[in-house]
Amino acid sequence: MPNIDTQYSYNFIDLFAGAGGLSEGFLQAGFKPVAHVEMNRFAAKTLETRSAYYYLKGTNNLSLYKNYVSGKISRDDFMKQIPASITKTVINETMSDETLPSIFKTIDGIMKIRGITKIDVIVGGPPCQAYSLVGRAQSSRMEVPMEEDPRNYLYKLYARFLKRYQPRMFVFENVTGIESANGGAIWKNIQKYLKRVGYEIECREQNAYKFGVLQNRRRMIIVGWLKKSGLKYPEFLEIKTDAIVNDLFTDLPKLHPGESANEYAESKASSYITESRIRTKDDVLTHHICRPNIDRDIKIYRRAVELWNDGHKRLNYNDLPDELKTHKNRHSFTDRFKVVEGDEACCHTILAHLSKDGHYFIHPDIEQNRSITVREAARIQSFPDSYFFEGSRSSQFVQIGNAVPPMMAKGIAMGIFEQLYKGDSDGR
Repeated sequence: MPNIDTQYSYNFIDLFAGAGGLSEGFLQAGFKPVAHVEMNRFAAKTLETRSAYYYLKGTNNLSLYKNYVSGKISRDDFMKQIPASITKTVINETMSDETLPSIFKTIDGIMKIRGITKIDVIVGGPPCQAYSLVGRAQSSRMEVPMEEDPRNYLYKLYARFLKRYQPRMFVFENVTGIESANGGAIWKNIQKYLKRVGYEIECREQNAYKFGVLQNRRRMIIVGWLKKSGLKYPEFLEIKTDAIVNDLFTDLPKLHPGESANEYAESKASSYITESRIRTKDDVLTHHICRPNIDRDIKIYRRAVELWNDGHKRLNYNDLPDELKTHKNRHSFTDRFKVVEGDEACCHTILAHLSKDGHYFIHPDIEQNRSITVREAARIQSFPDSYFFEGSRSSQFVQIGNAVPPMMAKGIAMGIFEQLYKGDSDGR
């Protein structure tokens, strides 16, 4: 792998950017962002804040960032001190046939001002509920039938960006169900559209755990490259670690339902946390706030953790006493109360459902007896502690649950970098 501080510098556009998990990985791997396009206003604000972080880091002024995330100054006062050229790279817009001309114009303007003549990489993944296996299982209760969900066809907008900017490579991330959605018809159409605009493509399933993330998170990663370019699907470097999920929590203050903390615990951060740079000596603790839980849920949480500690047994909702049951559905999602696997090498997949309740993500420490906080969810997803999520707690959980883990994204980015670098070196 070449050193990313070489004469070669590559840029990218992030589509359907969410909170920026993919962008963060590409930034850490040395890529330069041209634009992020995201429809959700809270996720877009998170992207703005992260862009401000990188600007202030580059100008050696992170004290201003710390003042903001610590609550010492308002967001308005904070953003006034960030150049518009930094924040304007975040395009808060819903992509559609009607909005694409305006989005293209904005990106073209950014490129002109910065003297960018070509785009190296486009990354992103359309919202995935329409492709997901879980989403399909719930489709009978949806207002719009799954096969008619307009999100099924957002790949066509992605392809239009490829056609316009002709990046040398692209990364299209999505859920594992994408290949079988609508009987496989959608996947066939996606391949057809991506090839039609000039690309060879390959799709492989990747697991975040193989990239050093302490989470079992399977995703389909489609990589494309310009035809006859000599590029190919990267062989991503597997990162092996002997860490366990509890290593993510050692330096976080112990909390009970409804409590919060804004300073790290006196206990030392694990080597996994420091070596992966999830936490650095300059970080401020944010988002470590517990949901208030009712007594019934607290009792159920304790039962779930006790079972887990007794030979990794799982709580079945039907086995609860009647006074603790409130759901009429006793046939599906009987594992709706689930403990994060603290003593194992990886835990189950972090989901956006965290925004509704924390029952599926119970903290493994029975003494704390609660669901995980936003910061704990962010760490499981490998977001750095310096990452600040805007919006309400519910919005923050959605942003985190929908994100590509930055550590996984960095591994993907390094593979893409190696392909581009090799192509440039061979072409000299």
